[in-house]
Amino acid sequence: MTDEIHWWSATETARRIANRDISSREVLEHLVTRADQLDGPINAIVRRDLDRARAAADAADAATLAGQHLGPLHGVPMTIKDSFQTQGCITTSGAPELADFVPTEDAAPVARLREAGAVIWAKTNLPIWAGDIQSYNEVYGTTVNPFDDRRTCGGSSGGSAAALAMGFTSLELGSDIGGSIRVPAHYSGVVGHKPSYGIVPAHGQIPGLPGTLSQADIAVAGPMARHVDDLELALDIITGPDRWDAPAWRLDLPPSRQEEPTDLRVAAWIDDPAAPVDADTRRVLTELIDRLRGAGVAVDDGARPGFTLDKAIDIFQKLLYAALSGGHPREKLDHMAADTSDTALGYVKRNTAMRHRDWLSNHERRLQLRMRWEEFFRDFDIMLMPVQPRDAIEHDHSEPQFDRTVMIDGVERPYTDLFTWVGPPGVGFLPVTTVPVGMSAAGLPIGVQIVAPYLHDRTALAFARHVANLCGGCPRPVRAN
Repeated sequence: MTDEIHWWSATETARRIANRDISSREVLEHLVTRADQLDGPINAIVRRDLDRARAAADAADAATLAGQHLGPLHGVPMTIKDSFQTQGCITTSGAPELADFVPTEDAAPVARLREAGAVIWAKTNLPIWAGDIQSYNEVYGTTVNPFDDRRTCGGSSGGSAAALAMGFTSLELGSDIGGSIRVPAHYSGVVGHKPSYGIVPAHGQIPGLPGTLSQADIAVAGPMARHVDDLELALDIITGPDRWDAPAWRLDLPPSRQEEPTDLRVAAWIDDPAAPVDADTRRVLTELIDRLRGAGVAVDDGARPGFTLDKAIDIFQKLLYAALSGGHPREKLDHMAADTSDTALGYVKRNTAMRHRDWLSNHERRLQLRMRWEEFFRDFDIMLMPVQPRDAIEHDHSEPQFDRTVMIDGVERPYTDLFTWVGPPGVGFLPVTTVPVGMSAAGLPIGVQIVAPYLHDRTALAFARHVANLCGGCPRPVRAN
C-alpha cells in the first residue's frame, strides 16, 4: 500500500487517514522521502518546513485517535506556491529582496486550507514576482519540466505543477492572472482550476508587497491537483468572502447546469487565424472532440461568442500589463509610456504605463466582452479552448522577457503569442478547468481549457471530470514511476 501513497488523491488520503488505515505522519514522511530522492534535477520543492509539518501531522493523528471532528483535509500533507505567505516559513515570490522574509500570518487561502486540516510541508518554485510562464529566479534557480529537462514546467505556478506531476504532493495552491494555473497544468500534465474572479480571497499573496490589501485585476487563486475531485474539494474550502465583505457576503455557487455531463451544450474553439495553434495541438484537440462525440456529447465546433479573438487578446493584454504596473516607480512608468517603438516590448511598456482614463476605456471594453460571453452562454454551457498554441517551450531566460520569440509550427512568433488563448476567459472573469487530453509528438502533455459561465465553476468541474475520465487522467513522467 505505501508504495502508491504518492499517487493517491487528496480525497483518498483524507479518507484513509480518517479511517486510521495510515497516519498523517506516515504520508508526510513518504512524500518527503520521495522528494529527497527525485526532486534534485526537477527543483520543484524550494523550501521545506518540516519541523512544524511533523508537529501538525502528529497533532492530526492524535485528533484522529481521540475521535475528534475532522476537517475535509485533516492530516493531508501538501505544498504551496511560494507566492503565498505562509506564517513562520520564508516566502520569497522568487525575489532576492524577500530571500529572508518570514511572514507573521498566512495568506487567506492558506489559512483556509490549514483550517480544513491540511499539513503544509513545503513551498514550490515560481518566476520572480510570479511574472512569467517559466519558473526560475535568482533565489532558487530553475524548475524543469518532469517530462523533459530541456523544457519549462510552466509558470507562474510551475513548481506547483511539477511537484504534482512527480508525486510530491496531491494538492497545490496556485494563482492565475495570465494563465499561471492553466499553463503549468498544460505543460506538466496535471489539472488546475482558475476560479471565477472574486470568489477566492487572495490577501497575502505576493505580489503586491507584504502588507498589500488590494487584489490585482484579473488575478485569482485556485487549486491544482491530479484529480478533478480534489479541485472541487479544495475550491469549496478556499472560496468565500474576503476580509472586507465577511460580515454580510455569502457564496453559494450553483450546481452544474446539467446532472449528466453528456447533457451539457458544448462548443469548441480550437484554432483561429489570429493565434494559430501547432499541428500537435490541433490534432489532440480534434481527437478530443471526436472522443466526446463518440461518448454522446454534442459538440459545436463552429459556434463563437460575439467577438473576435484578436479583439479579446487586445483587451486582455492591455488590462493584464496595466494590472502588473503596481511595482514600478513613477519615473520608470514615465519612461515606459514614452516608448513608441513598434515592438512587442514597446506594446508591453506602453500598456504597463497606461493612464487611468485609458484603463477606464479598456475596462468598458472588457465589460462589453463579458456581455458577449453572457449571451453566448445562454445557448451553450461549455466552451473548449486551447491553453497554449503548442506544448512546453524550451527554457529561455533572455532579457527583456518580451523580446523573446518562440517557434510555433516552424514559424518564429513573439513570446506574447503564448498569452493569447488564456486571455478571453481570463479577462472575462470566467471559471476555467484545465485537464490533460493527449500528448505531443515530442512526448509532452497537451491540455484543454474547459470554460464555463461566470460563477458556474461547478459546471466546468463536472465536465472536466468527464473529460479526464475519457482521456485517462494525468500522464505520469517516466522518471516519476
